[in-house]
Amino acid sequence: MNTPPQPHFVRPCTRIWLALITLTAVTYSIGEAGLGGKNIMLLVLGITLLKSQMIASYFMGLRKASPMWRIIMASWLVIVGGMIASAYLMGLQ
Repeated sequence: MNTPPQPHFVRPCTRIWLALITLTAVTYSIGEAGLGGKNIMLLVLGITLLKSQMIASYFMGLRKASPMWRIIMASWLVIVGGMIASAYLMGLQ
């Protein structure tokens, strides 16, 4: 008995996980390269906020939640990211 070959596909959560690993490797590489400055900090912070949103949407299940919960989570991420950026930029002065 020959079984038909199974189609190869990658589930969405696996794609998200691979994207998270890739983005983590990018931020790690930036740190290991010793890059710094305002633009690099904003890039790393932006990547971090993107990763946080991906985790909230796909692994916390907010992608299918009501808009209120998605807005609350996105607002929290923007507020915390803004506070981190503000603290960094004030430290440069």
